Amino acid sequence: MSGKTSYEEVPVDKLRWRLDPATLPFKSTDDLEPLDEIVGQKRAVEAFKFGMGINSQGYNVFVTGMPGSGRMSTVKKVLEAISEKERVPDDLCYINNFKNPEAPILLRLKGGKGIGFKKDVHGFVTLLKKQIPMIFESQEYINTKKEIMVAYEARGKGLFKSLDEKVKKEGFTLVDVQVGQIKRPEVMPLVDGNPIHLDQVEAMVEKGRFPGDEFETMKEKYGKLKERVEQIFIELRDLQKEAQEKIEEMDRQTFMDNASDLAKPLIKKHKNKRLKTHFQNMLEDMADNLQIFNLQQPPQIPGMPSPLSADGDRFQPYQVNLLVDNSDQNAPPVVVESYPTYRNIFGSIERIVDRAGVWRTDFSKIKAGSLLKALGGYLIINLLDAIQEPGVWQALKRALKSEKLEIQTYDPFYLFTTSGLKPEPIDLDIKIVVIGDAYLYHLLLNYDPDMRKVFKVRADFDTAMDKTDESIQQISRFIRMKTMEEKLKPFDRTAVALLMEQAVRMTGRQEKITTSFPQLTDLVREADYVAGEEKATTVSANHVEKVIESRKFRSGMVEEHLQDMIDRGTIMIDLEGEVVGQVNGLAVYAMGDYMFGKPSRITCSTAMGRAGIINIEREADLSGSTHNKGVLILGGYLRKKYAQDKPLTMSASIAFEQSYGGVDGDSASSTEIYALLSSLSEIPVKQCLGVTGSVNQNGQIQAIGGVNEKIEGFFDCCRKKDAHNSQGVMIPESNVKDLMLRQDVVEAISKGRFHVYPVKTIDQGIEILTGKKAGARKADGSYPKGSINQRVDDKLKELAEGLKNFAVPTSSRQDKSEILGFPR
Repeated sequence: MSGKTSYEEVPVDKLRWRLDPATLPFKSTDDLEPLDEIVGQKRAVEAFKFGMGINSQGYNVFVTGMPGSGRMSTVKKVLEAISEKERVPDDLCYINNFKNPEAPILLRLKGGKGIGFKKDVHGFVTLLKKQIPMIFESQEYINTKKEIMVAYEARGKGLFKSLDEKVKKEGFTLVDVQVGQIKRPEVMPLVDGNPIHLDQVEAMVEKGRFPGDEFETMKEKYGKLKERVEQIFIELRDLQKEAQEKIEEMDRQTFMDNASDLAKPLIKKHKNKRLKTHFQNMLEDMADNLQIFNLQQPPQIPGMPSPLSADGDRFQPYQVNLLVDNSDQNAPPVVVESYPTYRNIFGSIERIVDRAGVWRTDFSKIKAGSLLKALGGYLIINLLDAIQEPGVWQALKRALKSEKLEIQTYDPFYLFTTSGLKPEPIDLDIKIVVIGDAYLYHLLLNYDPDMRKVFKVRADFDTAMDKTDESIQQISRFIRMKTMEEKLKPFDRTAVALLMEQAVRMTGRQEKITTSFPQLTDLVREADYVAGEEKATTVSANHVEKVIESRKFRSGMVEEHLQDMIDRGTIMIDLEGEVVGQVNGLAVYAMGDYMFGKPSRITCSTAMGRAGIINIEREADLSGSTHNKGVLILGGYLRKKYAQDKPLTMSASIAFEQSYGGVDGDSASSTEIYALLSSLSEIPVKQCLGVTGSVNQNGQIQAIGGVNEKIEGFFDCCRKKDAHNSQGVMIPESNVKDLMLRQDVVEAISKGRFHVYPVKTIDQGIEILTGKKAGARKADGSYPKGSINQRVDDKLKELAEGLKNFAVPTSSRQDKSEILGFPR
């Protein structure tokens, strides 16, 4: 077996796409114009503009894409460009409904006019607070009121004068009797010129000191006089009531005349029929409650709250609750709700506890949420955050379907849900943009029938775009834009070239370049920091390289620990020699923000039996569904290639050695086949090679993910342990276009110290691993003598014949694993 290899390797120029800095038409980013367009999201932007352009119900936009694909920044930029062409939306105000305070009235005013209207009303109320008390304290008003009171007092005295004359004529007199704190006139008979109570006269009659017949006459007169007194008191109360009503009517008319004159400039300024009606109702309510202008507060009982303090500001019902103020807007608002709770989106009706311990609320406690603040414009919500908040998704759908919003306080525990207010509903003229991922989009689409009604347009953001001269120039201008916005150092062409190469590596495809601009921005910021630490005025490739290396170092603790265990032999990996049934598979470890590759020993042992292929990882519940599928495909490949003239009867166990955390993915399926073929043919496999690639039932090697990390991981192992020039990796030929290897790996390959073999089929791969011919099937179904396939085929025949010779009864206990093709 020769150690010399003459197998096809990946050309050095295909191991990494390189951008020659000299080809860039600038020396540094200072020579460029900043980017003023959206790059790499043509499909998403067209869909987004389509949804924003249709003014029909339900044409809101659901933005999907991977985090870091620039969804939020792109959406904001597009919306800001669209909104510049549109008018400023209306201001929204709630005012008191004086006829039904539980149903506040909604006012729509031209954008920017709401704040002026609120100030005007406040100024008008303040003016009334000053002017009205002065009017009621004026000498003219006091004289008029005094005339009314004198006139009614004269009428009252006239009633008592006529009564007094009649009482005296009948031999009686009026005496004031104290009843509690009130003095009340009482009719008493005169006996010997002195007033005596009728009961005393009756006692005198019983003692014979007063004639009885005179007493009866006196008693009759007393009854008539007393009845007359009661009648006069009723007339007097009516007279007092009439006087009070006369004064109140005078007060009301005085207020209305003066307040109406003061309100004329306000009504003239705000020419609106609804506002004119509101001002009229406001003045009438004030006229009915003129006591609010009384500066003399009633005496307060110690320990009890003031009657006025319980109600707060007495003039609050006449103010304006400016719900949405667009005075600072010159275009429709673009609102990003970064904390999408129910209250923040839909608003609320606040409640306060007064000094008496009573819950109170009114129209002034109605607060707007971002849905109203964005009215007439656009609201952007991160749906993953919003959908976790109680009630938000249902309320959002309800508002979009009805195109109305009724502000209510949401209380998931139903403790204080009833607010007592039902504000006038608000018509919604708004476009909603929700940002999520594809999984959430399809989940809602499948399980929520309302999803199609309220989000009819999907804008799907990509993470990559075609790598062209134009896209490279656009990303260069993007870097220029960021350096201007954040006042960073300029990047020279070498730094830009290396950033471009890193942007290509992020996509995992040589013909693509990333559109994950937030990640590129982070690299730009970090490279600027490194350059600053070195007192450099311009960022160069050296600074970008240090950023990439420092990122790897910060996140590479697990990788380093794994490598330490390989170096000290804790994790057993052979990098030289040849072993039967043992292959170095290449695995990728994903740590969230960091991926790296490391070899994993895959072994296979075969024997006579009916158990078929035993996936040890599956039996131990450490195998994922994709890995299980790969093992089943492996069985299909064996049946198609070797079991056309005989049953496939064997027991083969395949294992990832020293793997305790679970295995998934099918990228090791070709590796497992190589281990199985080596075990069956008893031909050893070179341990200096790492292998990756999935396989189909036809034996074709299929592309896998993480090819760069896998190659680099095996390269690092080889450099640190038993390095020699025959080491290398086998990758699927279809992954060659995905290569963006580190520069040190490319350099080692160019010097012949490491090798990358592109493989199309299992036969090609086993030849590289063993140094022997695989052997093509002849017309009679046999394989060339001495080839690997011939030795495998012979071994399988031997196992089948051997099992047949043992004559195992069909009723024998069988392994629970899959039996591959042997008939009972």
